[in-house]
Amino acid sequence: MFLLINKPEGWTSFDVVGYIRKIARKQNQEIATSAEANRLPRNDKIKVGHAGTLDPFATGLLIVGVGREATKRLDEFKNMPKTYVATIKLGAVSDTFDKTGTIILPLKKGGIRGLLAKILPNPPLQKEGIERVLKKFIGKQRQLPPMYSAKKINGQKLYDLARKGITVKRKKNKIQIYNLKLLDYNYPMLKIEVECSAGTYIRTLANDIGKKLGCGAYCEELERIKIGNYDLKNASNINNLKF
Repeated sequence: MFLLINKPEGWTSFDVVGYIRKIARKQNQEIATSAEANRLPRNDKIKVGHAGTLDPFATGLLIVGVGREATKRLDEFKNMPKTYVATIKLGAVSDTFDKTGTIILPLKKGGIRGLLAKILPNPPLQKEGIERVLKKFIGKQRQLPPMYSAKKINGQKLYDLARKGITVKRKKNKIQIYNLKLLDYNYPMLKIEVECSAGTYIRTLANDIGKKLGCGAYCEELERIKIGNYDLKNASNINNLKF
């Protein structure tokens, strides 16, 4: 069984898996003697997994497999193209490349940290210039995974090292941005839609866009709206989930 879940903000993907496992076990016990008993594995060790991690601050589509056969097939979804809607905040950077990190405002000669309105003109960038920069990110490229990520190097998760103040050398991943559209712009907020290959970090993309624009940027909001042909519109909210 596969479930399309609309992951809420603040939940890890592992939180969602654990919650669904708990529901599945409870439901399995309730139907164990009914005609529907074969819908779920008939033991307490129900396998549950997800296809493609979402950061805790992110929301949107998460595909969850329930049962041994479903979890075996999760890799079929992991390599599918993904589509995201991201709100990027211009004029500052974050060590995690998103709103959960330490936010640093740029300094201009003679400027005072924190007084962003006096450092940059309002707006500092025109919509046409932003669209030209966004187009440069479309296509095949190599992207450096952020230190604050679940990617493992020598058996250690990068975010565990980053929290200790350790930065390690990482290899760039081959990714592809299939399409990148500007949805809205009202400085300092920039909203984009990104269709990309598996393995793409939208947080890193936001940071790189900020560098290209010359003003700095980080990801304020992130929502995954598609995985392949699977759409967020068909997903269930975690609080009213039914199998």
